[in-house]
Amino acid sequence: MPDSSHPLIALNGLLETGERPALRLVNRYAEAVLRGGGIPVAIPPVGGPRDLRRLLAAVDGLVLTGGADFDLERLGLGPTHPAANRTPAEKQDFDVELCRAAIEADLPVLGICYGMQLMALLGGGRLYQHLPEDRPGCRQHSDGVVHAVTLERGTKLANLLGVEHLDVVSRHHQAVRQVSPPWRVCARDDQDLIEAVEREDRSFALGVQWHPELSPEGSPHDRLFRALVHAALARAQRRAPRAPWMSEPRTAHRP
Repeated sequence: MPDSSHPLIALNGLLETGERPALRLVNRYAEAVLRGGGIPVAIPPVGGPRDLRRLLAAVDGLVLTGGADFDLERLGLGPTHPAANRTPAEKQDFDVELCRAAIEADLPVLGICYGMQLMALLGGGRLYQHLPEDRPGCRQHSDGVVHAVTLERGTKLANLLGVEHLDVVSRHHQAVRQVSPPWRVCARDDQDLIEAVEREDRSFALGVQWHPELSPEGSPHDRLFRALVHAALARAQRRAPRAPWMSEPRTAHRP
């Protein structure tokens, strides 16, 4: 068992397809979790609903990392833009169920870029599929561009970061167009593009469009990971003893 003062934080990473599908997790996500006081655990998109329940019962928090683009047709949200670099179907399906189950269970969740967009979509939001084409006049947000965002006063995000303005690193061409309650917008850029979303009715459910793991160590962005770990620690300390089924080995299906 890990030290109870250092909660387990799951990270979903990317899926490399082909003859030998494999999980790829950029180290900077894990490093940011470590700096925040958590223990990062990589999770591949495998298993079924029962495995997912076991996973979420075994960890204390979750980071939904950046990724490729959404196959909106697969989500029943209309046609997918031709410029989209579609996420593999098995990963998108896994991430949908992972995010939905984590939010329902009030597991502390930090969504980054793709992860934020996933949160918004599952909450009834909509996307711009290709910037700046879908939003004429919008600046480029890809290739690590640095730009400023403004945090909405009185939001959880503003309170935990303790600043009103923040320089961020962006690597995306899709963006959240609108959100639906109970999600609310908690940051925008100077062109009014949505940059962060949160839920007040959850202990920690926050998504940011930028990449906080790419900002220098010691910047306000570190507070995002520390806040996630703090919420995860609080959950770990109040969690009931692990259920017996968690320790049961999986058995092969018998006809």
